[in-house]
This record gives sequence, structure tokens and C-alpha cells, in this order.
Amino acid sequence: MHTTILVTGATGTVGREVVIQLSIIDGVRVRAGVHSIIKGENLKRLPDVEVCEMNFKDRDSLHAAFTHVDKVFLITPFSDDQVEMAKTLVDEAKKANVKHIVKLSVIGADTEPGLQLGRWHREVEQYIIDSGIAYTFLRPSSFMQNYSNFDASTIQKEGRFYHSTGNGKVSCIDVRDIAAAGVEALIGTGHEGKAYELTGPEALTNQEVAGIISEVTGRQVEFVDVPEDAAKSTMLQHHMPEWMVNAMLELERSYKENQFSETTDTVQQLTGRPPHSFRQFAEDYKECFV
Repeated sequence: MHTTILVTGATGTVGREVVIQLSIIDGVRVRAGVHSIIKGENLKRLPDVEVCEMNFKDRDSLHAAFTHVDKVFLITPFSDDQVEMAKTLVDEAKKANVKHIVKLSVIGADTEPGLQLGRWHREVEQYIIDSGIAYTFLRPSSFMQNYSNFDASTIQKEGRFYHSTGNGKVSCIDVRDIAAAGVEALIGTGHEGKAYELTGPEALTNQEVAGIISEVTGRQVEFVDVPEDAAKSTMLQHHMPEWMVNAMLELERSYKENQFSETTDTVQQLTGRPPHSFRQFAEDYKECFV
């Protein structure tokens, strides 16, 4: 008897890693929900992975994606209608009699009043609770992979990366550890009704991050602390929508104020091994920074 698990947002940073880790587990069939079949092409090479196109505004595509699904790893894109999208997916899950939703949330989602990013996730969490479907919420800190995804270009070209975080410390987490925790929540027992705050093993400033990348790559990398007004102006000039700019700057302000510097041992508890250190991440992703 196999279990079919749908991963929405399967080509994203966390979603792709969840699909990879689930694909090697006996008795699990993975349905990778993607916005574009072309982007999801490489996922088809993984064992027991079926790729399906999901248009969150097309009920027919969602019905097909949820057919015969037992569990869902729920990820929605960072967009202005992310709450509406997530609620639509929960509605489809309920229609399909899905047994368990593991939702990718964010650390501090239960904090009142909290950040705007947390409030969006908290609204969806409550909607899932109200649906009556068994749930597990994963609330990770900032991703280490954000450095390789978003800062690698300026690190390669200039030997610098830019944020408005001052000397604030953040307990970043490797997405491979988020995925491992998610896999345990999906296939393990006793995780229903739980919310897990996930962090890496240490809290670092961006100056310390720059130092580690410098040591690993053998080239000098510097962190440049950008005044918030200048950062906002630059993001708007690059045509980022204002709602996103405001949410990102609020998040960076919270980092600057050390609001997310605490660490947890939840990854160790869930997976039986310690989370990746930032130095290990930098070693594994070194090619992104040189």
C-alpha cells in the first residue's frame, strides 16, 4: 500500500528539496505540483515522482492535482494573493478527503501582532485548523539558500552583498533541514496538531556570514549595510511591488533588532541529526559565490 503526497510549489527552493527527499522513501508516491511543466521537467527523472501542472486559479487543474492524494505539503508563492491561493488549496484538499496537510509557514507566525509576513501565514494556519483536516505547521527561520539564490550575483561580480540588517543576528536554516523535518512530519507519527519552529544551530550577523563565505571561497566578501530609505528606493526602481518592498523591509528591520536570533533544537528532535551549520552550507554551495 502506497501513500500519495502532493507537494505544491514543487519547483521552489523548499518544494524541490521536499520532492527529492520524499522520492527515495519506499511506499511513497510523490505528485509534484508545478506552475509550468517545462520548469518541472527535471523532477520527472526522480523515482516515483509524477509532475502535474497546477494553476491556483483553475479549479479543474486543482481537482486533477488533488485526485487520490493522501497528504499535502502546502507551499504557496510569495505574492499579493497568497492567502487566497492557500485557502483555495485547502478547500480542494477538503473536497479530496486529504488526511494531513503539512504547511510551510514562517517563524513567529503565532506572534501578536507580529510582522505582516507572519500575519498572512497565521490567517492560513487558522483556515487549515478550521477546515478540520489534520495539520502540522513548519515555521522556519530565514533560509541559508537566500544567499545563494539572491546575493550570489553581487558576491560574484563585486565581492559584496547588500541588506538593511545592521549588526542583527539571525538563526538561518538550510532548506535541506526544513525538507527533512517536513518529510518526518508527513511520514512519521504524532505530528498532527503540532507547530514546529525550525532554525539553524547558530545565529550570525551578515558580517559573520561574509567572513565565512570569504574563508570558504578564498576571496574577500563584504557585507554592506544599506540604509532603509536607500534600500526601498532601489527595490522600487527595480519594479518590485510596494507591498513586497514594505514586507521585506519590515522583515529586515526585525532582523536588525535581533527578533529572530534564538535557536531551537527542533531539527535534531525531528530528524535525529543536527541541522547544517552555515559553514557547511557555504562549503556545499561554494560554486555559487565564486
